[in-house]
Amino acid sequence: MAMTLITTNPDSTDVASVSFTSGIDSTYKLYVFKFYDCNPATNSAEFSFQVSTDGGSSYGVATTSTAFYAYHDEADSSTTLTYSATQDLAQGTAFMDIGYNIGNDADASIAGEMFLFNPSNTTYVKHFYGTLQEYHESDMSFVTHFAGYVNTTSAVNAVQFKMNTGNMDGVIKMYGVG
Repeated sequence: MAMTLITTNPDSTDVASVSFTSGIDSTYKLYVFKFYDCNPATNSAEFSFQVSTDGGSSYGVATTSTAFYAYHDEADSSTTLTYSATQDLAQGTAFMDIGYNIGNDADASIAGEMFLFNPSNTTYVKHFYGTLQEYHESDMSFVTHFAGYVNTTSAVNAVQFKMNTGNMDGVIKMYGVG
C-alpha cells in the first residue's frame, strides 16, 4: 500500500500547536503522522495530542492509552526500560503526553510517527499507536512507545499536537495509506 502525503504544517517557529482539521475523512482507513525535529521552547516539555469529532472546534474525546519507554544517557551511567503510568489515560479527555521531558537546547528535538486507524468509521473505536525518539532534557536518548484507543463511534476528523507548556517548532506531515 502506498503512502500519500496529504498535508505538511509549515516549518514554523514558536507555534502553540499544530492542528490537522481537514483531510481526515473516509478516503483512507489509515492515517500516519510523521514528526521531524519538533523542539519545545520550554525545557522539559511533553509532546502531546488529542482528537476532535467536530472539525477541531473542540478537543477532548475520551481516550484510553498506555506507554512505555527506554533510555540511555550520554555518560553511559543510566539506562532503563519501564512502563510509564504517568503517560496513561483511562477514559481521560486531556491531551495524551507521547513525548516526555524533551530538552529545548538547540540540538534537542523529537522525531517519530503515529498511526491512526479508520478515523471515519462510525461503528468502532479509533485505535492508534506510535513511537517517538527524543533528545531528553537530561542528555539521553529516550524512546517512547504509546498506544490506545479513542473511545467514540463518531468520526474523528481533526488531530492536534502541542507541547504541554510553551511553544514549539518543527515539521509534522500527515499521510493517508491505502
